[in-house]
Amino acid sequence: MKRNKIFAIVCLSLSTLMMPVNGSEQNSTSSSPRTVDELYPGLSRGALIYAAVSELPEVVILKAGDLVIKENDVKEEIAKSPEQMRPQLRKNTIFVLEQIATLKLILSEAGTVAAKSGTDMSQKDERAIIQDYLRTLTERVKVSEAEILDFYNSNKETVGGAALAQVKPQIEQFLLQQKQQDFINNHIRTIGQRMQIEISASWLKVQAALALDNPVDKARASGKPTLVELGASGCIPCDMMQPILEALRKKYGEKINIIFVHVGQEQILGARYGIQAIPVQIFFDKNGKEFFRHVGFFPQEEVEKKLSEMGVK
Repeated sequence: MKRNKIFAIVCLSLSTLMMPVNGSEQNSTSSSPRTVDELYPGLSRGALIYAAVSELPEVVILKAGDLVIKENDVKEEIAKSPEQMRPQLRKNTIFVLEQIATLKLILSEAGTVAAKSGTDMSQKDERAIIQDYLRTLTERVKVSEAEILDFYNSNKETVGGAALAQVKPQIEQFLLQQKQQDFINNHIRTIGQRMQIEISASWLKVQAALALDNPVDKARASGKPTLVELGASGCIPCDMMQPILEALRKKYGEKINIIFVHVGQEQILGARYGIQAIPVQIFFDKNGKEFFRHVGFFPQEEVEKKLSEMGVK
């Protein structure tokens, strides 16, 4: 299984997505601000899901306790990135903001936990503090024998027909990393439930329109079921999926959207959808809600079973 090196910072792969839509900034019948996910479902997959969309002072785009992030902070972060990445990042500044905020909020949480336990962090840099904190969060995560066997049986083509004993350590490590990441992702996703986070309504409206202007989010908003394959050329199981996708296009025609995303070319889109290994198949129902996702080669008959479960005949 090929690892997808998108970003070295905390990754924001999360669970169920809903159809991206254009939301109104405030519910006039509600006494409290709407959240990012209520207004723009699926736009955030991490720390900003539960952020309250509010009117903030000019140039301030995020506020959480003592943390204040301004628009220039995001622009400066984009300017530090490789030149070829900047166009994608400018179109996904909400993603950049989420990355900046996540690191700072996790660092704040780690500091609070360390202070309560009396741990001295004065000799550690920020990266070490965060790594230690995340390691503590995931130290009880384990992989069962049943999980290893199930993965092996579902991905025999990917491992080249090797016996389970030959690939068991690699499968166990791969699954452990996935489960640890899932645990961290859930912790990150719920930060907004543990502390108040506010994001600028006017800024978010502009950035949401830019971020949702891509083939995946457009397909999810089309009113038809969608199958998205995220992979890359030269990846053996990815290449094995291409004839299957083409056969599905011919068989189902206009009944469903079938999209391939090259994560090497669309790194930010891949990161937004939490891609950690390729290929990944994500199934969305006609309302744009994530129905199922699978990692690795997926035989055509298995794909069609999932499509049938979504009502695609």
